[in-house]
Amino acid sequence: MMWSYILKLVILLPLVCGLLIGCLYAWRKLEARLPKNQGTRMVQVKETMMLAPGLRLAVVEFEGQKLLVSVSRSGVTLVDKAQG
Repeated sequence: MMWSYILKLVILLPLVCGLLIGCLYAWRKLEARLPKNQGTRMVQVKETMMLAPGLRLAVVEFEGQKLLVSVSRSGVTLVDKAQG
């Protein structure tokens, strides 16, 4: 009974580890084929800063303007605009 368990462990453990290593290797190879940048975007997040849990500031660039927005659980609020 115990030998059966050990035999299964000796056979299946390397098999599972090999499958894991094979999947990681395939992921690295296939990740290079994924599209990274799909052209220029109209909206870009330049920088974010967390002020408190659930509250952060973000600088967003849109059509040459930089917008400072506050992002919280209740929504997004425009704080300030700047030409940039």
